[in-house]
Amino acid sequence: MKLMTEKFVITGGSKLQGTVKVSGAKNVALKALIAACLTDEEIVIHNVPLISDFFIMVDIIRELGGTITFTDHTVSIRIKNFVKHELSLETAAKIRTSFMFLAPLLLRTGEAIIPNPGGCRLGARPIDRLVDGLNDMGANITYHSEDGYFHAKAAGLRGTTYTFPKNTHTGTETLIIAAVLAKGKTILHNAAEEPEINELIDLLNAMGADIKRTASRVIEISGVGRLHGATHVIKPDRNEVVTFAIAAIVTRGDVLVKGARTNALKEFLDKLEQAGGGYEETDDGIRFFASGDLKAVDIETGPHPGFMTDWQAPWAILMTQAKGKAIIHETVFEDKFGYIADLKKMGAKVKLFNPDVKDREMVYNFNLADDRPEFFHAVQITGPTQLHNAVATMVDLRAGAAIVTAALAAKGTSTIFGIDKLDRGYEDFEKRVRALGGNIKRVDDEAFREEKTGD
Repeated sequence: MKLMTEKFVITGGSKLQGTVKVSGAKNVALKALIAACLTDEEIVIHNVPLISDFFIMVDIIRELGGTITFTDHTVSIRIKNFVKHELSLETAAKIRTSFMFLAPLLLRTGEAIIPNPGGCRLGARPIDRLVDGLNDMGANITYHSEDGYFHAKAAGLRGTTYTFPKNTHTGTETLIIAAVLAKGKTILHNAAEEPEINELIDLLNAMGADIKRTASRVIEISGVGRLHGATHVIKPDRNEVVTFAIAAIVTRGDVLVKGARTNALKEFLDKLEQAGGGYEETDDGIRFFASGDLKAVDIETGPHPGFMTDWQAPWAILMTQAKGKAIIHETVFEDKFGYIADLKKMGAKVKLFNPDVKDREMVYNFNLADDRPEFFHAVQITGPTQLHNAVATMVDLRAGAAIVTAALAAKGTSTIFGIDKLDRGYEDFEKRVRALGGNIKRVDDEAFREEKTGD
């Protein structure tokens, strides 16, 4: 069998214009699959993104004994009984969300064996906060270094009052899922506030759970005896909206992102307005367009309602086209500027550095023990710069989309490797870009050689 390496070949300089529909939120779809495992009744999810991460999760549920059927972008899930409590290394290690199966497995079987989670390696991405919370609810979770698996047991989970030491999106969701069928009341303090978590809460409540946000960063869950079937429609992916917004502006184009709404993007839109980027909300969505010269605007990433860490790489591309010096300060992950090397190859004027931070424990959301002297937490970008073609490799999902955006705005033809990372979170990305007028092709090694040599 011949192994092919797919890549994007992108010729920049074309304005992106037209209308694009973004997929349902990846970070809701994957967690909805976990929630569906809490009941033996059918859960129906509409507007799911047909991306590789979603299909990996589907494979895991089928391995565990679930039945899943697709109709276009609607999926029906039912898992009457778990046929096993161990996740295979082959599938689970591919995606970080697999670790969340701990909750339904413990609740319905009392045992779980799960490999060290995979997915994009954005810093250490510690799961200690999640494990500590589940142990506090009565689980016994240990990591066995000899086999690389987490082994967990629980004779029923119980409610607890738990405070997350740092903001954690996945930790908050996992403890919510665990608490809905636990005995008694669970109160989570310093709980994450992202809109995607609220969507998960809506689904679980539709299934019969009792979950309330009672104060800022406080969630109360009263355990119930059982959950039932339900239906949910996933809202548009905020990260996709931002990707297409910046692609439209840096290519001097005009794109309507169908279904997008400003209330989910306030932090991004506030900064975009300061930078001089054009946008307007319409009945059909949000229109993004070039609107004169751009101005450099600093950002600091942070948990919701701050500027999302997933938006910082696209923002860097925007700032290469802005007048002045902009500083991006990353506080969520300790090592998330891997894409800067490729941006520098494309002619960007960038300088990585570590800012003077007095209270690092308070400012940084990552575990300080995971920091390293070679990691940088900020970058200065000087613009505007005419980017040029380069050969680049995607380092993670969102940074990969940002480098593609840079190539669309650059002069000449670029080759982008590692596009399997983009497929983890964007459905038919290149087809949608082509529909907007972008010159982008997905090719493999053999097809690329044949085109160049005429063979």
